[in-house]
Amino acid sequence: MSLRKSCNKYGNSHQFSCVNVADEDSVQEWVRYTLTNYSPPDLLINNAAIINQPAPVWKIDSEEFSQLIDINIKGVANVIRHFVPAMISRGSGIIVNISSGWGRSTSPQVGPYCASKWAIEGLTRALSQELPSGIAAIPLNPGIIHTDMLDICFGEDAKSFTPIESWTKKAVPFLLNLKVQDNGIPLTIS
Repeated sequence: MSLRKSCNKYGNSHQFSCVNVADEDSVQEWVRYTLTNYSPPDLLINNAAIINQPAPVWKIDSEEFSQLIDINIKGVANVIRHFVPAMISRGSGIIVNISSGWGRSTSPQVGPYCASKWAIEGLTRALSQELPSGIAAIPLNPGIIHTDMLDICFGEDAKSFTPIESWTKKAVPFLLNLKVQDNGIPLTIS
């Protein structure tokens, strides 16, 4: 759904924004606007990712590799850097950083993506140890979902995996039932 359609469908009580999470200034401006108009999030779902064009690691040019790292790792860190202080000030909240099955295993042709998602696992688990009580950080593997990203990796075979609409029906209740006690535990939506 486009940004405009989301705004029209859900109205003024919701905020929809497109933010380049790899650009810290853009993230800072977005967070400042958000926190000026709303409370700190109870549930922050940090899902920034692109995937490399399938190829052996040595054939992926440095520009593509850097863009992936900037979005998949630095983008997540930028959002953490600017939202978490407000969550700490309030004394509550759950940060869910979206990882991947490839953040806990590997496959050929997607080495940079695997590396970025392994980084999210480590970053999140370290963050969970740094947060004060009342706040949690959880690395979450969403499972295998039929998305445009999966089409890049699996081609026509991607259609055999869970459609996003079906996944959402499982994911929303799962996410809404997360507790502070889940802090640091790598979880998977199956």
